[in-house]
Amino acid sequence: MDLSSPLKHLNSLSPSDFSFSSSLSPFSFFKNPNSRKPISQSSRIFAVTINPSELPRSSPQRLLKELNERKKTAFPKKKIPPKRFILKPPLDDAKLADRFLNSPQMSLKAFPLLSSCLPSNRLNTGDKTWIDEYLLEAKQALGYPLEPTELLGDDNPAKQFDTLLYLAFQHPSCERTNVRHIRSGHSRLWFLGQYVLELALAEFFLQRYPRESPAPMRERMFGLIGKRYLPKWIKAASLHNLVFPFDDMDKLIRKDREPPVKSVFWALFGAIYLCFGMPEVYRVLFEVFGMDPDDESCQPKLRRQLEDVDYVSVEFEGNKLSWQDVAPPEDTLFAHPRLFRACVPPGMHRFRGNIWDYESRPQVMQALGYPLWMTDRIPEITDARNIELGLGLQLCFMHPSKYKFDHPRFCFERLEYVGQKIQDLVMAERLLMKHIDAPGRWLQEKHRRLLLNKFCGRYLRDKHLHRFILYGESVQDSYEHNRRLRNPATTAVQQAIHGLSYTVYGKPDVRRLMFEVFDFEQIQPKAV
Repeated sequence: MDLSSPLKHLNSLSPSDFSFSSSLSPFSFFKNPNSRKPISQSSRIFAVTINPSELPRSSPQRLLKELNERKKTAFPKKKIPPKRFILKPPLDDAKLADRFLNSPQMSLKAFPLLSSCLPSNRLNTGDKTWIDEYLLEAKQALGYPLEPTELLGDDNPAKQFDTLLYLAFQHPSCERTNVRHIRSGHSRLWFLGQYVLELALAEFFLQRYPRESPAPMRERMFGLIGKRYLPKWIKAASLHNLVFPFDDMDKLIRKDREPPVKSVFWALFGAIYLCFGMPEVYRVLFEVFGMDPDDESCQPKLRRQLEDVDYVSVEFEGNKLSWQDVAPPEDTLFAHPRLFRACVPPGMHRFRGNIWDYESRPQVMQALGYPLWMTDRIPEITDARNIELGLGLQLCFMHPSKYKFDHPRFCFERLEYVGQKIQDLVMAERLLMKHIDAPGRWLQEKHRRLLLNKFCGRYLRDKHLHRFILYGESVQDSYEHNRRLRNPATTAVQQAIHGLSYTVYGKPDVRRLMFEVFDFEQIQPKAV
């Protein structure tokens, strides 16, 4: 037996053939050519990279590696907020008061709503640069005089139009939106503008289509000012180069094109409404943007409709009104009661003197503070208005299950439609004046929470007015078994009352009902 054979075999192997588990570890015999000292076994082990996948399943190194990977997935590192969001020490009272008193928002005492939509700081050099470069083009496209509006008198709200028009084009994707007072001013304008547009088109379609229910009107409105159709109107008015000064709008994908256009469109009508009122909103919609309510793209779906056999008022019979007829002077709805006649059919006079009119109407009018004292030149006009107010109140409390199949307009649907829009606008104006420093997104969420349907119906029930709603017999039986079914009806009656108030007395009376009678600013209703 040759004892030297294992040593011969060992000498013939290269160092890479040895494994770490070998009992004969010759690493101490080899020398690193780059160092004078021999490499120890421990230092050689740490110098070699280990692949965890090649280790046994029960190896501690492999288990630790898997545990680290799982931690990364289950507990990702939280993003540290940027420094500008970290809490700063609050301003002292003197600096805060100085900031508010020097703000342009405190400058207009006669126009509090307009003042609340101005930027919180004065415009700087960057803002003036945009105004010098683009504002004349915007005013020319919209059909306004090119002279600066600062030359107008202090009693004219149009004096601030240049500033508001500049804010309207600073959408969230443009370069000037990083400035806080510009970003906040723009968002407050579009917050107001969306409700202005909805109210304007609701009034227009109610008078143009006096026999339609609100469902097709909503479809017509979406076909005109829906998000996907707004780029077409912006391009028709040659304003697309101001919205996208460095891009071709037609080459942008929808998610990059539609949100900026919608933001500018809404803010633009917020600015026009503040400076010129609702008639100018109609002019810009139908003359500058060229909206056509008879266009094929905005026609409602065909649906089965109940036969409408009753009359409509004389001014609507066989006559489609244009936008010039629909836009009356501001706050003169009771002098031109066309919107009231579009919502309350003439056939309501057959209900005068019935049981509800005798028993319930006086209690409803007492709870709402009606009739309001008005100074009319002729006493007969006051009497006629009070008669029409009583008929409108009876219609507000008439559920569609009662007489709708005999007459499609013997229910509160059309009054509810206009009431919902004026309620949204009045609450938006209230929030803008109450929260001067708040951005539009915050106001939008506050607006939504205050006008939740469950709260609107609860406000009506708190005044015990839900007892006067007229239901059909079958619906009344089902409501007796499940009272929750009544909640949508009470919400609709609440909105119909606001619609009637707007058509008879105008927007100031809607404010009175919302904030004095029903107390809409409470987030949770009072306990009964």
